[in-house]
Amino acid sequence: MLQPMQLVDERATPYATVADFFATFNEEMHSLYLLAFLLTADHDRAEQCLASAMGECVEWIGVFTDWAHSWSRRAVLKRAIQMIMPVPEHADKVSIITPKASATSGEDNNLFAAILLLDPFERFIFVMSTLEGQYDAECAVLLKCSRRDVMMARVLAVKRQSSADALAGTILQS
Repeated sequence: MLQPMQLVDERATPYATVADFFATFNEEMHSLYLLAFLLTADHDRAEQCLASAMGECVEWIGVFTDWAHSWSRRAVLKRAIQMIMPVPEHADKVSIITPKASATSGEDNNLFAAILLLDPFERFIFVMSTLEGQYDAECAVLLKCSRRDVMMARVLAVKRQSSADALAGTILQS
């Protein structure tokens, strides 16, 4: 006797589909774009970074559905690294720990401006480790540098951030 045909539920698979990645990018578009912008420090490059990261995610079929969000963010990081190719400054070339310029409008704008004014490597380390919560070892692997380079860059970035905050406070009080 013939058995009734059972339809397979596509959601039964634990792996992300193209639709899952598109949904992730759609839901997280603002934060993924902000991540790309903070890394590249340029609106056009941020858009290119986001578009190519989306294309890369579509190729990652086979990733667990629960990982789609983190893989999307990682794709943006990897594409930004490929675009900017940040390299660490060496101790003999490290500039004085002060911001390059000051931002005087609004507290949020000061924060963004201070991040965007960091040297590329310091900016990547600050965003990856401080804002994204990546471990030093993972930052070092992604940026192809030593953990010491990561730690030094983060210290410099944080000091420059606090110098920029102090400078902005002085300017705003004037």
